[in-house]
Amino acid sequence: MSAPELEDRDLTELAIFPLPNVALFPGALLPLHVFEPRYRELTREVLAGRKIMAVARLKPGFESQYEERPPVFDICGVGYVETHTERPDGRFDIALRGIARVRIIEERPPVRAFRQVRALLVEEPNPEPALISGWQLKLSALWNLLAPHLPDSVRDLKALTRGADDASSFSDRLAAALVADPDASQELLSEPDPAERLRLLTSRVQELVDALTPPSVAKDRALN
Repeated sequence: MSAPELEDRDLTELAIFPLPNVALFPGALLPLHVFEPRYRELTREVLAGRKIMAVARLKPGFESQYEERPPVFDICGVGYVETHTERPDGRFDIALRGIARVRIIEERPPVRAFRQVRALLVEEPNPEPALISGWQLKLSALWNLLAPHLPDSVRDLKALTRGADDASSFSDRLAAALVADPDASQELLSEPDPAERLRLLTSRVQELVDALTPPSVAKDRALN
């Protein structure tokens, strides 16, 4: 199934799946196990339509309001259901493929068990090609140092970013694969500028490399 093009109607009453520690980046594949009744209803509604929904991260302190409609971050990822399986007891296993980042403008009145919002696509600036190239070269050099410490599935930078034909998709692929911290993920998702996302990722990879490098090796590198 190919990714659908988002239309205005998709964002007018966009169903959201609020989660505490998850960010859906464009291009990333997010598996979800759906078991709560309100989100089963959401899934059935989505599957009966254009198979589009959003994953919005709950703001910290949501626990006491979880059964209600606690605040979510206004920048979230929109995806389409690439695969789905309904279990005999009504639960779903779905795989959501990210296709865009959007800004929530307002929440719709609570007429359904699940939540719906009105959202707008986040517009990205056009970064300077030289700036993008510089950050990508820096990232590639650092990745060569980090790769031996990574799982096999994300060790090959070229394989990880295959098909990412611009700076935006390149940075999103890396963010989805590398960043596990919820706050850092939300920061990257919320940043519209691909060049700034690459800078943030470069800084994070540098920190990982520094933490994994023995002091004697780090000293030698500094001298050279």
